Amino acid sequence: MASTALSHTLSSPLTSRPSVSHRTHTISLSVPRSVTAFSSRSSDCVSRSLLVSSTQLKNKRTCFVTNCSANGNENSAEDVPIELRYPAFPSVIDINQIREILPHRFPFLLVDRVIEYNPGVSAVAIKNVTINDNFFPGHFPERPIMPGVLMVEAMAQVGGIVMLQPEVGGSRDNFFFAGIDKVRFRKPVIAGDTLVMRMTLIKLQKRFGIAKMEGKAYVGGEVVCEGEFLMAMGSSE
Repeated sequence: MASTALSHTLSSPLTSRPSVSHRTHTISLSVPRSVTAFSSRSSDCVSRSLLVSSTQLKNKRTCFVTNCSANGNENSAEDVPIELRYPAFPSVIDINQIREILPHRFPFLLVDRVIEYNPGVSAVAIKNVTINDNFFPGHFPERPIMPGVLMVEAMAQVGGIVMLQPEVGGSRDNFFFAGIDKVRFRKPVIAGDTLVMRMTLIKLQKRFGIAKMEGKAYVGGEVVCEGEFLMAMGSSE
């Protein structure tokens, strides 16, 4: 039966120490033809590395270390279908719970899902922007762009989810804009984008029901809108 011989000959360098003797070891490994033929037919690369330490000390002990590695058919990220590469956003507060917290309704409920919530501190939510949103036919018919004021409104609603919770003494009634400052629009938001909004509570005056919040909105990891928000909680009457 034919075989392939792998021979490694290693010899240690000379040394002047008389207590150490050196030998040369020759080791032969036989690999069946079937393995060789398999390697030549496929793209797998089978490598064998053999390290022999042939220094014989006074106790006449010789150390052999063998390392073997083989590249199998491991799936890379490019082999995974694109529809399986990106997981969905988590749902910490779903749309039904959002409707129980916020008083807004169609067409002005601009928060679809809360993906992170730190009670009394911050919230991160998403708004899926679609061509079916009712503002696109007029803004603009030839180039649909989400109005900047609606991005600000959506971010304020995320702030309202934080404000109207019991952790900050929220009444679960209503909240109103008391002021906005340092608002900047960095990039246009178009149909098909997912607007990711983070609102963080900076300062709260429970006695007057006034809160100052910082907000940022992202699309694809890039900031598209940011600003500071001043909001007030109270009754609608």
